[in-house]
Amino acid sequence: MKQDALLSINNLRTRFHTYEGVVTAVDGIGLEVYRGETLGVVGESGCGKSVTALSILRLLASPPAEIQGTILFEGVNLLDLSQDHIREIRGNAISMIFQEPMTSLNPVLTIGEQISEAIKLHQGVTRQEALRKAVEMLKLVQIPSPDIRAQEYPHKLSGGMRQRAMIAMALSCHPRLLLADEPTTALDVTIQAQIVDLMLRLKEEFDTSIVLITHNLGLIAGMAKRVVVMYTGKVVEEAPVEDLFREPLHPYTQGLLESIPWIGRKLRTGRRQLQEIPGIVPNPLEMPEGCRFHPRCPRVMDICHKEEPPLVQSEGGRRVLCWLWA
Repeated sequence: MKQDALLSINNLRTRFHTYEGVVTAVDGIGLEVYRGETLGVVGESGCGKSVTALSILRLLASPPAEIQGTILFEGVNLLDLSQDHIREIRGNAISMIFQEPMTSLNPVLTIGEQISEAIKLHQGVTRQEALRKAVEMLKLVQIPSPDIRAQEYPHKLSGGMRQRAMIAMALSCHPRLLLADEPTTALDVTIQAQIVDLMLRLKEEFDTSIVLITHNLGLIAGMAKRVVVMYTGKVVEEAPVEDLFREPLHPYTQGLLESIPWIGRKLRTGRRQLQEIPGIVPNPLEMPEGCRFHPRCPRVMDICHKEEPPLVQSEGGRRVLCWLWA
């Protein structure tokens, strides 16, 4: 673990034991998050992004989930902690913004009660003090009439307001690490921009490190300094965000970038039409041998069918899992 790394993950494997077999959702990944930075984690649905975040906070029931490896947070392996100790960290030192605020918020508790619950638990204040702090947090995330909104139930708030309330809840105890799982999903473009600006402003104010989990590469470009690309539970590429957009190395990353509309510029191939990635993500119970991307890869070689490529480290903090660079 590097000295300035707030979070260091090494050889993380998360498996689910099902009636059909064992599904490895996260397969031996390693990554680091440094103090004060925003790390983007991107990939298709089902690539293991959200499971990685849930594994960090140990929010997966065991059984059926099984988590192995090391997750060092400030030098302490979270997988070695007791349930009582990990509860002290959740919502306090590490918080999470979940993907769907309507399903993540409790429908029978007011917004103020839900935010104040974490404040009471971790800061040891009275109920009235916690409610007052909850109103302050709603004001901080720019919800109008925060004292009134604190007394309302989630269904009375718009999607953008519910997402802001989730951010207020996640930041209420000033966490050192924030896991943001698709924080702008299902929001219109103007609200997305407001949420991004809000997260960036609060990150600077609280000096919080952020792991931004998304499939939206535009959001990554606007918020992150480094980006990790995942495919079928593995890290296939890692790079500073400018380098990744300028010169993606892995064919999967190249495919992701070429499938996005770019106004006023040609694609890497020189063609203007969008290029889809052929095929589909493989069944997690029937992973292909060798490189897992080879059934969809336009640059596949014989060795890709037989052997899994090594994760190659290059200059400038780049890593790539591909035989083209091995």
